[in-house]
Amino acid sequence: MATHRLITKVKNSKLLEKEEERRDVGFGTRITNDRGRLMKSDGSFNARRVNGSFWARLDIFHRLTGLSWPMFFLVVFLVYFVVNCFFSVLYMIIGVEHLQGIKAVSTMEQFWGAFFFSAQTLTTVGYGHVAPVGLVASGLSSIESLVGVLGFAIASGLVYGRFSRPVPKILFSRNAIFAPYLDINGWMFRMINESPTELVDVRVEISLSRLETLPNGQRSRRYYQLKLERSQVNFFPLSWTIVHPITEASPLYGATEDSLAESDTEFLVYVRATEETFLQSVHARYSFRYEEVVWGAKFVPMFDSGKRDDIVSVDVQKIHDYEPKELN
Repeated sequence: MATHRLITKVKNSKLLEKEEERRDVGFGTRITNDRGRLMKSDGSFNARRVNGSFWARLDIFHRLTGLSWPMFFLVVFLVYFVVNCFFSVLYMIIGVEHLQGIKAVSTMEQFWGAFFFSAQTLTTVGYGHVAPVGLVASGLSSIESLVGVLGFAIASGLVYGRFSRPVPKILFSRNAIFAPYLDINGWMFRMINESPTELVDVRVEISLSRLETLPNGQRSRRYYQLKLERSQVNFFPLSWTIVHPITEASPLYGATEDSLAESDTEFLVYVRATEETFLQSVHARYSFRYEEVVWGAKFVPMFDSGKRDDIVSVDVQKIHDYEPKELN
């Protein structure tokens, strides 16, 4: 009886270990399209949600905080311009004669006079050479002042949120490689922190995604967690070469270029770290498809020996460089 329980326990342990190696990372098993990647090289997911609710798709705050700085300022300028145009039209409907100080004859001159009065009211600058006359014009300018105060408060909050949100600037090598590793081979890639802000307690997880043919002939996507030579470092001041030793227990054991292409293999990289300045958790994602993996290569050293001897120098531009090397 005790022997039976021991055998059952060992079997369950092996099943759990196998399930851990083949766990789903969130994409499911039904994605069998071998023409597109699961994750783009910039870390964003290659997926689109359709038929969602309007407000869920709108999500203005997260969209604006996620934009690049040039796009963010462009959006702010366009909103500022459109709001001023809107109030300018309202002032023209009321009549520019209710804006004391505007001396314009043509319609275009009236519009621009109302536009600049709107800009001064919206920003609460108020130079004083133009003033509203009458209840309607004064009421509209009061409403515009309130819109301006609220609008610039929101814009200031967005700017602060963008500045206070730590974004890791981790540069990944353009290619992963199959290279000699000890007396076997290994799958590896390099990464480096480009930001002057240090990252600590850095952890890396690699998931292998590929298509497999089931006994019934159906193609299904499977995921395997790759065991790494080192999955965590306390400090990340230099470059880090991530290595997966290809042993007999590795899902890459016996793999070839053709087998990776036939199974639409993709390597999903997930990096977690703590940003030292704000002590906030940050993360980065990356992806290597089978065509971005080089067989029989070795990364070129990144250390620059031509600099001062008392400082360890790393040439960031060499992170992508490799040279041919025969596999074991």
